[in-house]
Amino acid sequence: MGHKYVYLFSEGNENMRELLGGKGANLAQMVKLGLPVPQGFTISTEACTRYYEDGKRIAPEIEEEIKTYLAKVEEINGKKFGDKRNPLLVSVRSGARASMPGMMDTILNLGLNEDVVEGLIAQNSDPKFERFVYDSFRRFIQMFSDVVMEIPKKTFEVIIDEVKEQKGVKDDIDLDADDMKLLVKRFKEYYKEQKGEDFPFDPQVQLMEAIKAVFRSWDNPRANVYRRMNEIPYSWGTAVNVQPMVFGNLNENSGTGVAFTRDPATGEKALFGEYLINAQGEDVVAGVRTPSHITKLAEDMPEVYEQFVTIANNLEKHYRDMQDMEFTIENGKLYMLQTRNGKRTAAAALKVAVDLVDEGMISEDEAVMRVDPKQLDSLLHPQFDAKILKNAKALGAGLAASPGAACGQVVFTANDAKNLADEGKKVVLVRLETSPEDIEGMEKAEGILTVRGGMTSHAAVVARGMGTCCVSGCGDIHMHEEEKYFVLAGQTFHEGDPISIDGSTGKIYGEMIPTVEASISGDFDRFMKWADSRRTLNVRTNADNPRDAAQAVKFGAEGIGLCRTEHMFFEADRIKAIRKMIVSKTPEDRAAALAEIEPLQQGDFEEMYRVLEGRPMTVRFLDPPLHEFVPTKKEDIVELAGEMKMDVSELESVIAGLHEFNPMMGHRGCRLAVTYPEIAAMQTTAVIKAALNVSKEHPEWNTTPEIMIPLVGEKRELKFVKDVVVKTADTLIEEAGSSMVYHVGTMIEIPRAALTADQIAEEAEFFSFGTNDLTQMTFGFSRDDAGKFLDAYYENKIYEADPFARLDQVGVGSLIQMAVEKGRATRPNIKLGVCGEHGGDPTSVEFCHRVGLNYVSCSPFRVPIARLAAAQAAIKDQGK
Repeated sequence: MGHKYVYLFSEGNENMRELLGGKGANLAQMVKLGLPVPQGFTISTEACTRYYEDGKRIAPEIEEEIKTYLAKVEEINGKKFGDKRNPLLVSVRSGARASMPGMMDTILNLGLNEDVVEGLIAQNSDPKFERFVYDSFRRFIQMFSDVVMEIPKKTFEVIIDEVKEQKGVKDDIDLDADDMKLLVKRFKEYYKEQKGEDFPFDPQVQLMEAIKAVFRSWDNPRANVYRRMNEIPYSWGTAVNVQPMVFGNLNENSGTGVAFTRDPATGEKALFGEYLINAQGEDVVAGVRTPSHITKLAEDMPEVYEQFVTIANNLEKHYRDMQDMEFTIENGKLYMLQTRNGKRTAAAALKVAVDLVDEGMISEDEAVMRVDPKQLDSLLHPQFDAKILKNAKALGAGLAASPGAACGQVVFTANDAKNLADEGKKVVLVRLETSPEDIEGMEKAEGILTVRGGMTSHAAVVARGMGTCCVSGCGDIHMHEEEKYFVLAGQTFHEGDPISIDGSTGKIYGEMIPTVEASISGDFDRFMKWADSRRTLNVRTNADNPRDAAQAVKFGAEGIGLCRTEHMFFEADRIKAIRKMIVSKTPEDRAAALAEIEPLQQGDFEEMYRVLEGRPMTVRFLDPPLHEFVPTKKEDIVELAGEMKMDVSELESVIAGLHEFNPMMGHRGCRLAVTYPEIAAMQTTAVIKAALNVSKEHPEWNTTPEIMIPLVGEKRELKFVKDVVVKTADTLIEEAGSSMVYHVGTMIEIPRAALTADQIAEEAEFFSFGTNDLTQMTFGFSRDDAGKFLDAYYENKIYEADPFARLDQVGVGSLIQMAVEKGRATRPNIKLGVCGEHGGDPTSVEFCHRVGLNYVSCSPFRVPIARLAAAQAAIKDQGK
């Protein structure tokens, strides 16, 4: 027997996610648990991989295997595919091993054609049944045309709107059998007009084309963007689930819904969800009709509701996590179509994890592993300023779909959201309803507002997953999408107008409301204590001022891993002095200019040390090229020339002389201190004096300066600058009569430094890996310009992620590992850390744990993310 690519649901289980995908594995497990699941089969992820390997075609032996399993499903269900009297109709749905809601494609009602439709109606003359059959057929034509043949779904919506307008009705449900018949006719005509051929009649052809389309959807643009955002490897592929249809649109005793065992926005332990009577699943998530709350099902169909509650509770107990379930009721009978661990907000994730521990369902270690570190970001973002909010008048409200506050200018398309956000503008994306194609714009927007859709609509689910504020289903909005304006409470909003939305209350405001930082406590503090007790990596922050340092300490930072001193030089009261230093002709003039800066820099360091209360601070000496500090405006050049008693033309010549063809690899970092040792002497003086003063004020604090020399590539280069530092520092400490200890180290950000780390460690007491520059120099492209061409690399599967966002563990990682081993061979107690933004990326933090670094350092708001990621890395390590 050849390789097996197809599995009946009864042949699988929940542990086969890699092969059957999440949906297939969970359907199989529900069958095992004896739940009412329409019995179908799953085409494995290996078949998807083979499809791409074979040039995007399904191999003949796999096609035969699919036909064999289709026959088995026919036998199990007592129906025949394509039969006029007793037809088997199926859904064809994607199912990757990681949940990707709305990113890939689904086709419902497959197997319908003119003969099957006529055969079904011949057996039941009820006009309502006739309407149901034609409704199912028009849905199938629309979905198949969109997903398989790439005729946009919206064009069919226009035809529906035309028919409704002619009839004078508002909702699809108001159309009768004749109207549905007319829609089928017009859909087929439009299909032929677009494709030059009739809509496919043969159900076998329909099935194979649909399976290929689902495989293709693994590589569609929105799926690729989602995978990059969520670090899902392209190589995984998707499974395809072929399942007999059950019909929520059969009659008024039928319906469909989506429900969660706990509230996905708050984590509250109560059944949460929505359903629609006489509808198919796409109607709920597409947001075309506004659904009823799940509890109303207890009134509409009490027995079905009771059965569903029992199943929901059993599934949560089995999976020991909050479940997200899809169900359909066909003529009073309940069917389960899916269960998966539910997407949830950060607040809900924390509450559910803590509650499950308290309920004795999971351990603290499991709770720590349940929360995605990146989600914590959304807990830490600002909320509206309560004082100003008090006086603001809400114009309307929708559903509070994803918490947080957002303000910005109105935009109506995902492209506009992306483009304006890239220009640094805050935007709120306003849509009739979002679709998966909007993913990039949704990611860039501060918030999302939709007219249609419930709490389980696409906008709500995706926004919650991204931690983006979202208000959905505001039916009071009169939308004019094409003309780019909408009206709410008599106020017209055009593109660019200000708006504020509150994803925690659902309220909408026609003004910009300022925000204040989030406050965190309760479950967060308790949960993070669990995380902190597990991790071995320390977490520091990158901060250049007391404000950021204080924020980071509040978020649990254990020190500063990177204080960029050049940011202090750009302040208005000191930029002139640094410019004087740059254009000085003699060491004496330079020293005089630096003397103006030294007390200001010392004052900055003193404030930082006070905020840190004895926690360590690594101060990086001046790093950027000098041309960044010189004036560019004519009036500033004239003013500086006057102060320096220079001719304007002479000063312009000096400024022109600072120009470099490749400044990122030019006269910067330690090279500045080699050329101008007085810069290193001044900065050392500022750091040491500040530490001495604060130590005197607070002898109980262990204030130990860490001085970092940047951009070192040669041991002698480091020694030259270190000698300046040591001579200056030792003199100051001796004069103060102090025994204060300090450390001198370097950034490893040039590949040569990693290759010669054993030699550099003879002089350096610590290494801090500057992964931003190390990535730049290892790849050989500029981080400022790479964005112009990286999209082509993603599209062509050369890179799966931005190497500046997620550490390249193969190339850059090898250099880091080499430097760690070489550094420790020379100096066993050398302190090792990372201070690039990779320090806040969870997969990069896991790598840092694995190679044995002492700490990671990241921006203040990413500190909790790094703390949790470090804890998860330690727990994973123990499990090996």
